[in-house]
Amino acid sequence: MVASGSLRTSWLLAWSLLLALIGAVRPVQASEYRQLPPASPTALSNDWLIHDAARNRLIFYLPGYHQPAHAYYQWVRVGRSQPFPLAFAAQPGLSLFLDNQLVFTARAATTYSLDLAQLLPAKLAPGTHLLAVWQPDGTPALASFSGISPISTVPGRAEAQVGQAQPRLPGPQGQNVYLGFLLVLGLSYGAVRTTYQPGLARIFQIEELFGNGSDQQAFLAKPAFSLLNLLLVLLFSLSFALLLTAIHTDLQNLPLLRRFFDVPETAIVARVLLYTAIITTFVFSKYVYVGLLAYIFGLQPLVNIQYREFLRTTLLAGLFLPLVLLLYLSLNGSFPRTVAWAASAAIGIGLIGTVSRVARTLHHHTSLLNLHLFAYLCATEVLPLLVLLKLIVFTY
Repeated sequence: MVASGSLRTSWLLAWSLLLALIGAVRPVQASEYRQLPPASPTALSNDWLIHDAARNRLIFYLPGYHQPAHAYYQWVRVGRSQPFPLAFAAQPGLSLFLDNQLVFTARAATTYSLDLAQLLPAKLAPGTHLLAVWQPDGTPALASFSGISPISTVPGRAEAQVGQAQPRLPGPQGQNVYLGFLLVLGLSYGAVRTTYQPGLARIFQIEELFGNGSDQQAFLAKPAFSLLNLLLVLLFSLSFALLLTAIHTDLQNLPLLRRFFDVPETAIVARVLLYTAIITTFVFSKYVYVGLLAYIFGLQPLVNIQYREFLRTTLLAGLFLPLVLLLYLSLNGSFPRTVAWAASAAIGIGLIGTVSRVARTLHHHTSLLNLHLFAYLCATEVLPLLVLLKLIVFTY
């Protein structure tokens, strides 16, 4: 009996110790699940959290002490009836999560404004949630994250400045860079005019665009490639690249282009040089494209005439691009949407005008009523025009 009683007592002591250990461990596990209380329940603060993988918990991020991370966290209080406006700058791929549920992904490198309350998933109840900012291939621009005060103070009608994750069009950054490029552009045009004055005057005679005399035909029969044309194409490409960069066309976000060149939006000089190289390549490669289709359609005699007219009309339209850029830089601060629309319209008019002029020239050699020639014109001029309008004008 004594042995049985002592054994029972030993079991009771063992169970007591086990229960005591379980009771001691539970609070520690609960505290590690949420180490930090919500630091800013109603709006974003400057304090961000990062994940401590060793201890599996969130800790305060200290710039200069911790290494930059791909993901940052912050506790926020989000309700469906209370707007939570948020503004931030993002690179493509930046994503926002609420309690590990994706609510937003940036498709282009620009500045965004959104209402976090409208993006709250239906399965999440209003209250405190963990906001995560994740940049898969870099570090998010934490300094750009800020809240926006509502416009209306009428109860029940508070609205964010911009709703539903629409991109804000920032003003042209680096105006000194654009003005510097314009100065180089003007000096280059002046140097070309001084060196090649007869040839330049021959190309830029507007009255010849609407003439049909023998001089016109002799001009179109000349070789398309010369040192003067090469210099003018480079200057045109620089003018076009400056305008595309200023209106934030973001051609580098095209998947095929990003595979080879990944230029951030803030690198204005690099973007201008990249666009200049792309435009120059396009202008000269069109000769190969036209020659190939002319061989397929059996219209080889039209290649030089068509390309020469395309080159002259394009270079003439390029003379007005620096003026459009100056107007854009001057008026963008006061009328951002109007001047952005006007700049895009100017680009569209230039592209359409070039195709129209080439079609008119070809019509004088062979009637466009010929279905064969009309199909050739659509393949060589209309199709590239539609692609350019989609990439440059309509997408923006």
